[in-house]
Amino acid sequence: MSAAVAVAACGAAGMDDGSPGDREAKYKRVIEDPHPRPADVIEAAGAPTGVARAEDGSLLLSYDVRNVEDDEGPAAFAWRIVGPDGRTVAEHAEHGDAEAARTAFKGVAGGFVRVPSGEGAEGAYLLDVSGKRHKVVVTDTPTRTRPGDIVLAEWEPTLVYRPATRTASPPAGVSDAAIRLAVDERGTVWSLEQPLTDEPNRLVWQRDGRTVGSKSAPKTDSGGVLVAGGGTAALSLTQGEDALGLLVTTDDGEHWRTVLAGGVPWKALKGGPVSLVLALLADGRLLVGEESGRYWLADDRTNRTFHKVRTPAAFTSLTVDGSTLYGVADATTATYDLVKGEGLWVSHDGGREWRQYKERR
Repeated sequence: MSAAVAVAACGAAGMDDGSPGDREAKYKRVIEDPHPRPADVIEAAGAPTGVARAEDGSLLLSYDVRNVEDDEGPAAFAWRIVGPDGRTVAEHAEHGDAEAARTAFKGVAGGFVRVPSGEGAEGAYLLDVSGKRHKVVVTDTPTRTRPGDIVLAEWEPTLVYRPATRTASPPAGVSDAAIRLAVDERGTVWSLEQPLTDEPNRLVWQRDGRTVGSKSAPKTDSGGVLVAGGGTAALSLTQGEDALGLLVTTDDGEHWRTVLAGGVPWKALKGGPVSLVLALLADGRLLVGEESGRYWLADDRTNRTFHKVRTPAAFTSLTVDGSTLYGVADATTATYDLVKGEGLWVSHDGGREWRQYKERR
């Protein structure tokens, strides 16, 4: 990744030339073009809507350009795969509908798997790191999870993807009462079950389709975000419109504790539980934040105290892959104009230093 990072945003500079009227005209041409060029879509978008990293360090950047005047109308979508050296390997663009669900990918061994759009399992496929498309076999038969499996879709239906076989299936042993799901790097399935009775929600972890432990969540919990990896699992605790804190284990479920302070102003988070961001770094530290807002990173893997992450621009999203942070500065709604610092920003040291992403040519 170091070779792929520089000090200028990908694609944004071209859109800065000319008058606002010229920018608007270019934008409209892109969304109305039945066969848009990837470079034009990327230039009009200014910043990616999604970032996925494959196991070899390749990145897939996805871009959306939507109708500014209305939620309906034409749109355009593009993706670009950039190799570990920062050079473009493949790209693709297509005309679309502004009402359609945004296309999302997850990085896996061998490439990038497309997340189903919400209509069942429809739309799942794999792009290898060269951009070649491969079929993903989706089955209704539950399968015991293994190391390397990832959660592809959490809802309707729940699917776990296996890179080695390019297959997706429901995880075996998970209760129908599960409302949250995470799979760690060893194939352990962590789920949050919500009973139909007045009993509190329960965290359950399973290996090879068998339950190995469980933990009652506080009665105030109404079902937050669940993450797991490297022996750490964490559930964000919520009550109504408020985020309350975390329920955390750092020893595979042997001991649990609640974190209700630690430097994060939980009840002051904008958007409450709906907009809460919870992610896990490879070293076991948790990242907590709010969409289009502020972010806090744990001081160490005990996840007892947190410090605010300084960002070089107002991020509309911040994601974690391994030990790398990817922040996107973008407008919150479709617009012809670019915002200050628009583009993709990358940090390899927990947000102490950021660099704006630029592809090599």
